[in-house]
Amino acid sequence: MTGKYALRCFAGGEVHEDRYTLGCPAGHPGLLRTVYAKRRFLPSSERGVFRFLEWLPVSGPLSTDAGPVSYRAVGLGDALGLDDLTVTFTGFWPERGANAPTCSFKELEAWPTAARFFERAVPAGGRALLVASAGNTARAFAEVSAMTGLQVVLVVPARSLPRLWTTVEAPNVLTVAVDGDYAEAIGAASSLSDIPGLVPEGGAANVARRDGMGTTLLDGTLARGRIPDVYVQAVGSGTGAIAAWEASLRLVGDGRFGPRPPRLLLAQNLPFAPLATAWEAGRREIDPARDMPDAEAAIREISADVLANRAPPYGLPGGLYDALAACGGGVAAISNREAEEAAQLFLETGGVDLDPAAAVGLAALVRAARDGEVSRSASVLFNATGGGYARAREARTLVPIAADRSVKAGPLPDGVVADVAGWVNGRA
Repeated sequence: MTGKYALRCFAGGEVHEDRYTLGCPAGHPGLLRTVYAKRRFLPSSERGVFRFLEWLPVSGPLSTDAGPVSYRAVGLGDALGLDDLTVTFTGFWPERGANAPTCSFKELEAWPTAARFFERAVPAGGRALLVASAGNTARAFAEVSAMTGLQVVLVVPARSLPRLWTTVEAPNVLTVAVDGDYAEAIGAASSLSDIPGLVPEGGAANVARRDGMGTTLLDGTLARGRIPDVYVQAVGSGTGAIAAWEASLRLVGDGRFGPRPPRLLLAQNLPFAPLATAWEAGRREIDPARDMPDAEAAIREISADVLANRAPPYGLPGGLYDALAACGGGVAAISNREAEEAAQLFLETGGVDLDPAAAVGLAALVRAARDGEVSRSASVLFNATGGGYARAREARTLVPIAADRSVKAGPLPDGVVADVAGWVNGRA
């Protein structure tokens, strides 16, 4: 390795130079993983997520205050019967020093991805970033666009539009709303992937997204002084849990924070919980017939629809199955009622509202603590992946994002593809 980092293929083991690389250049299936030259971790003097610049796949920072904030949650721990509970919160909670204006840890993904795009994709002809999202990711990338001028094409389910806003005008965003769920949005986005200059952000395959999410584990570990025994998070794709596993392996390699990764306690929202059922059955692959029958109806019922991913990176090399197998743990299936009760508990003990997905994760911890799956003395890190919406509405003027194009599910009409191509080229 001659630079700050390189990319290693999980399946084949080869090391590759990063050219905004999303898949193994040798053709192996599975994820690439960032390998950093510096094995000893030291936070930088930068702000927000770029405090962790040494272990982000970018050369330099962008300007943001959005980053994870970790604290010892005594009141919540007492309520759960846990003596050593740390919460890592990414959202808008100025009293805690949390300043992610879109109220989601998706900003931890969006900022490093934007920096990597500017550094690696733009010199090779990249003009705009293509993002398919169920809502929170789109909001985060729109905010980054508003702050940096990043050109972004968002493809989202039409039902997610009420969740899309920025804190300042975002003139460099084009939004395509699809009549369907997240799976239909991903399918529609694929119709745009051949437009010259429009670069897919990559989802789980993007090491900047994963390493950005991994900063929650880094921040919680630094706050506590050791790798936690248990890491708790709600998951849709499972990418955040993969990121936590990868970050913990780097901390183990540092040698100062503990000898092993944390056990993963993950959660999905009933009645849509394909990761929970596949893992419980011991299967490496998700079986749609068994794990998500009548998926559309199930997705309509869940309170945290951002967790509804029909094609998660579960069985591929380096994916969630491998993370769970390496770390131990499991995936709990959580009802809407359990999530609502957990959200109320967090509000009462912490004083801020949780994102619905984060409430699903907390509900899994409530159940595990009650049932003895997590012992009272265990060191626990709960990744509160979003919250502070009420505070954001009080403190900020929120600018809604409207749909520029509205389409039915399925391949996009040629006219819409041509419109998007014209927008990308016109703003080059």
